[in-house]
Amino acid sequence: MTDVTPKAAAPSLLHLDSSADGPVEAVTRQLTALFARTWRERHEAAGVRPAYRYRYRDLAAEPVPPLTAAYAALGRRAERNGARSPGEVAALAATADEEREWARTRPLIEEVREAGILLIGVPMYNFAVPAALKAWIDRVCFPGAFTDPDTGDSLLRGTRVVLALARGGGYGPGSPREDCDFQLPYLRALFGALGVDGKDLHAVTAEFTRAGDVPALAAFRDQAARSAERARARAVALAR
Repeated sequence: MTDVTPKAAAPSLLHLDSSADGPVEAVTRQLTALFARTWRERHEAAGVRPAYRYRYRDLAAEPVPPLTAAYAALGRRAERNGARSPGEVAALAATADEEREWARTRPLIEEVREAGILLIGVPMYNFAVPAALKAWIDRVCFPGAFTDPDTGDSLLRGTRVVLALARGGGYGPGSPREDCDFQLPYLRALFGALGVDGKDLHAVTAEFTRAGDVPALAAFRDQAARSAERARARAVALAR
Protein backbone atom coordinates (compact mmCIF):
# COMPACT_ATOMS: atom_id res chain seq x y z
CA MET A 1 0.00 0.00 0.00
CA THR A 2 1.51 3.35 -1.00
CA ASP A 3 0.85 6.64 0.70
CA VAL A 4 -0.27 8.66 -2.30
CA THR A 5 -1.54 11.95 -0.91
CA PRO A 6 -5.25 12.34 -1.78
CA LYS A 7 -6.79 15.59 -2.89
CA ALA A 8 -8.60 17.29 -0.02
CA ALA A 9 -12.31 16.51 0.18
CA ALA A 10 -13.07 20.21 0.67
CA PRO A 11 -11.92 22.70 -1.99
CA SER A 12 -8.26 23.42 -1.32
CA LEU A 13 -6.19 26.48 -2.25
CA LEU A 14 -2.42 26.78 -1.89
CA HIS A 15 -1.50 30.48 -2.14
CA LEU A 16 2.14 31.47 -2.77
CA ASP A 17 3.65 34.94 -3.07
CA SER A 18 7.21 35.57 -4.24
CA SER A 19 7.53 39.33 -4.66
CA ALA A 20 10.27 41.07 -2.69
CA ASP A 21 7.91 44.06 -2.32
CA GLY A 22 5.18 44.42 0.27
CA PRO A 23 1.41 44.34 -0.35
CA VAL A 24 1.21 48.06 -1.15
CA GLU A 25 3.89 48.02 -3.86
CA ALA A 26 3.57 44.47 -5.23
CA VAL A 27 0.97 44.12 -7.96
CA THR A 28 1.22 40.33 -7.81
CA ARG A 29 0.43 40.33 -4.09
CA GLN A 30 -2.61 42.51 -4.77
CA LEU A 31 -3.84 40.15 -7.49
CA THR A 32 -3.32 36.96 -5.47
CA ALA A 33 -5.00 38.54 -2.44
CA LEU A 34 -7.98 39.52 -4.60
CA PHE A 35 -8.26 35.99 -6.00
CA ALA A 36 -7.91 34.35 -2.59
CA ARG A 37 -10.43 36.68 -0.95
CA THR A 38 -12.99 36.15 -3.72
CA TRP A 39 -12.46 32.39 -3.68
CA ARG A 40 -12.85 32.15 0.09
CA GLU A 41 -15.96 34.36 0.13
CA ARG A 42 -17.52 32.19 -2.56
CA HIS A 43 -17.06 29.00 -0.54
CA GLU A 44 -18.07 30.62 2.74
CA ALA A 45 -21.29 31.81 1.11
CA ALA A 46 -22.13 28.22 0.18
CA GLY A 47 -22.56 27.48 3.89
CA VAL A 48 -20.97 24.03 3.67
CA ARG A 49 -18.50 22.99 6.39
CA PRO A 50 -15.68 22.57 6.00
CA ALA A 51 -16.09 25.23 3.32
CA TYR A 52 -12.50 25.04 2.11
CA ARG A 53 -8.88 24.44 3.02
CA TYR A 54 -6.51 27.35 2.58
CA ARG A 55 -2.74 27.47 3.01
CA TYR A 56 -0.47 30.46 2.47
CA ARG A 57 3.29 30.76 1.99
CA ASP A 58 5.29 33.94 1.53
CA LEU A 59 8.38 32.69 -0.27
CA ALA A 60 10.13 36.06 0.01
CA ALA A 61 9.55 36.49 3.76
CA GLU A 62 10.30 32.84 4.56
CA PRO A 63 12.63 31.63 1.79
CA VAL A 64 12.87 27.98 0.88
CA PRO A 65 16.48 26.81 1.37
CA PRO A 66 18.44 26.38 -1.87
CA LEU A 67 19.40 22.89 -2.95
CA THR A 68 22.43 21.14 -1.50
CA ALA A 69 24.66 18.26 -2.54
CA ALA A 70 22.70 16.00 -0.17
CA TYR A 71 19.42 16.89 -1.91
CA ALA A 72 20.98 16.14 -5.29
CA ALA A 73 22.38 12.80 -4.11
CA LEU A 74 19.00 11.72 -2.71
CA GLY A 75 17.25 12.88 -5.87
CA ARG A 76 19.54 10.84 -8.11
CA ARG A 77 19.04 7.76 -5.93
CA ALA A 78 15.27 8.21 -6.02
CA GLU A 79 15.35 8.64 -9.79
CA ARG A 80 17.30 5.42 -10.23
CA ASN A 81 14.72 3.59 -8.12
CA GLY A 82 11.70 4.94 -9.99
CA ALA A 83 8.67 6.79 -8.64
CA ARG A 84 8.23 6.35 -4.89
CA SER A 85 5.75 7.54 -2.29
CA PRO A 86 7.03 10.16 0.19
CA GLY A 87 7.45 7.50 2.87
CA GLU A 88 9.50 5.32 0.57
CA VAL A 89 11.71 8.24 -0.42
CA ALA A 90 12.49 8.83 3.27
CA ALA A 91 13.76 5.26 3.49
CA LEU A 92 16.20 5.92 0.63
CA ALA A 93 18.08 8.61 2.59
CA ALA A 94 21.62 7.34 3.26
CA THR A 95 22.96 10.13 5.49
CA ALA A 96 21.74 12.53 8.14
CA ASP A 97 22.13 15.38 5.63
CA GLU A 98 19.89 13.58 3.15
CA GLU A 99 17.29 12.92 5.86
CA ARG A 100 17.37 16.62 6.75
CA GLU A 101 16.93 17.66 3.11
CA TRP A 102 13.95 15.37 2.68
CA ALA A 103 12.40 16.66 5.90
CA ARG A 104 12.62 20.17 4.42
CA THR A 105 11.25 19.07 1.06
CA ARG A 106 8.44 16.64 1.82
CA PRO A 107 6.00 19.14 3.42
CA LEU A 108 6.30 21.46 0.41
CA ILE A 109 5.58 18.61 -2.01
CA GLU A 110 2.63 17.37 0.01
CA GLU A 111 1.10 20.86 0.07
CA VAL A 112 1.10 20.88 -3.72
CA ARG A 113 -0.21 17.33 -3.98
CA GLU A 114 -3.12 18.15 -1.69
CA ALA A 115 -4.10 21.40 -3.41
CA GLY A 116 -6.98 21.64 -5.83
CA ILE A 117 -5.84 25.11 -6.88
CA LEU A 118 -2.29 26.42 -6.86
CA LEU A 119 -2.20 30.24 -6.83
CA ILE A 120 1.21 31.84 -7.41
CA GLY A 121 2.17 35.52 -7.47
CA VAL A 122 5.05 35.97 -9.92
CA PRO A 123 6.65 39.34 -10.66
CA MET A 124 9.07 39.44 -13.58
CA TYR A 125 12.63 40.01 -12.39
CA ASN A 126 15.24 40.40 -15.15
CA PHE A 127 12.97 38.72 -17.72
CA ALA A 128 12.30 35.65 -15.51
CA VAL A 129 10.85 34.52 -12.17
CA PRO A 130 12.15 35.64 -8.74
CA ALA A 131 14.90 33.61 -7.10
CA ALA A 132 12.58 32.99 -4.14
CA LEU A 133 10.11 31.20 -6.41
CA LYS A 134 12.84 29.35 -8.31
CA ALA A 135 14.19 27.95 -5.02
CA TRP A 136 10.72 26.60 -4.20
CA ILE A 137 10.35 25.14 -7.69
CA ASP A 138 13.74 23.44 -7.53
CA ARG A 139 12.88 21.85 -4.20
CA VAL A 140 9.37 20.61 -4.97
CA CYS A 141 10.43 19.22 -8.37
CA PHE A 142 12.02 16.23 -6.68
CA PRO A 143 12.19 13.25 -9.07
CA GLY A 144 8.85 11.43 -9.09
CA ALA A 145 7.25 13.77 -6.56
CA PHE A 146 4.07 14.14 -8.61
CA THR A 147 3.92 10.71 -10.22
CA ASP A 148 1.61 7.99 -8.93
CA PRO A 149 4.01 5.10 -8.18
CA ASP A 150 1.31 2.52 -9.00
CA THR A 151 0.00 3.89 -12.31
CA GLY A 152 2.69 6.31 -13.51
CA ASP A 153 0.01 9.00 -13.92
CA SER A 154 0.60 12.59 -12.85
CA LEU A 155 -0.85 13.45 -9.45
CA LEU A 156 -1.34 17.02 -10.69
CA ARG A 157 -3.81 16.13 -13.41
CA GLY A 158 -6.93 18.07 -12.50
CA THR A 159 -5.02 20.61 -10.39
CA ARG A 160 -5.74 24.21 -11.46
CA VAL A 161 -2.78 26.57 -11.55
CA VAL A 162 -3.44 30.33 -11.48
CA LEU A 163 -0.43 32.56 -12.14
CA ALA A 164 -0.68 36.22 -11.14
CA LEU A 165 1.99 37.87 -13.29
CA ALA A 166 3.34 41.41 -13.27
CA ARG A 167 5.80 43.00 -15.68
CA GLY A 168 7.26 46.46 -15.34
CA GLY A 169 7.20 46.88 -19.12
CA GLY A 170 5.40 45.27 -22.04
CA TYR A 171 6.16 41.69 -23.12
CA GLY A 172 2.87 40.59 -24.69
CA PRO A 173 2.38 39.09 -28.16
CA GLY A 174 3.59 41.44 -30.87
CA SER A 175 5.58 43.67 -28.53
CA PRO A 176 9.27 44.42 -29.24
CA ARG A 177 10.26 42.49 -26.12
CA GLU A 178 8.04 39.47 -26.64
CA ASP A 179 11.09 37.24 -27.07
CA CYS A 180 12.44 38.39 -23.70
CA ASP A 181 9.58 36.83 -21.75
CA PHE A 182 11.14 33.93 -19.84
CA GLN A 183 8.46 34.17 -17.15
CA LEU A 184 5.18 32.77 -18.51
CA PRO A 185 6.68 30.40 -21.15
CA TYR A 186 8.92 28.92 -18.45
CA LEU A 187 6.04 28.35 -16.04
CA ARG A 188 3.86 26.85 -18.78
CA ALA A 189 6.63 24.42 -19.70
CA LEU A 190 7.30 23.57 -16.07
CA PHE A 191 3.72 22.79 -15.07
CA GLY A 192 3.08 21.03 -18.35
CA ALA A 193 6.03 18.74 -17.65
CA LEU A 194 4.61 18.05 -14.19
CA GLY A 195 1.33 16.92 -15.71
CA VAL A 196 -0.90 19.98 -15.37
CA ASP A 197 -3.28 20.11 -18.32
CA GLY A 198 -2.96 23.24 -20.44
CA LYS A 199 -6.64 24.07 -19.94
CA ASP A 200 -6.06 24.12 -16.17
CA LEU A 201 -3.26 26.70 -16.28
CA HIS A 202 -4.47 30.31 -16.19
CA ALA A 203 -2.42 33.51 -16.41
CA VAL A 204 -3.59 36.80 -14.89
CA THR A 205 -1.21 39.39 -16.31
CA ALA A 206 -0.62 43.07 -15.49
CA GLU A 207 1.85 44.88 -17.77
CA PHE A 208 3.63 48.26 -17.60
CA THR A 209 3.36 48.22 -13.80
CA ARG A 210 6.33 50.62 -13.57
CA ALA A 211 4.77 53.21 -15.89
CA GLY A 212 3.75 55.34 -12.93
CA ASP A 213 7.27 55.86 -11.60
CA VAL A 214 9.73 55.24 -14.47
CA PRO A 215 9.93 58.32 -16.73
CA ALA A 216 10.83 56.25 -19.80
CA LEU A 217 7.52 54.36 -19.43
CA ALA A 218 5.31 57.38 -18.74
CA ALA A 219 3.72 57.17 -22.20
CA PHE A 220 2.26 53.79 -21.26
CA ARG A 221 0.34 54.88 -18.15
CA ASP A 222 -3.07 54.56 -19.77
CA GLN A 223 -2.14 51.15 -21.13
CA ALA A 224 -0.93 50.15 -17.65
CA ALA A 225 -4.23 51.19 -16.10
CA ARG A 226 -6.21 49.16 -18.64
CA SER A 227 -3.97 46.16 -18.13
CA ALA A 228 -4.39 46.36 -14.35
CA GLU A 229 -8.15 46.60 -14.67
CA ARG A 230 -8.28 43.56 -16.96
CA ALA A 231 -6.06 41.61 -14.58
CA ARG A 232 -8.27 42.36 -11.57
CA ALA A 233 -11.40 41.39 -13.50
CA ARG A 234 -9.83 38.13 -14.66
CA ALA A 235 -8.68 37.28 -11.13
CA VAL A 236 -12.21 37.70 -9.80
CA ALA A 237 -13.72 35.72 -12.68
CA LEU A 238 -11.33 32.81 -12.18
CA ALA A 239 -11.91 32.79 -8.42
CA ARG A 240 -15.65 32.53 -8.94
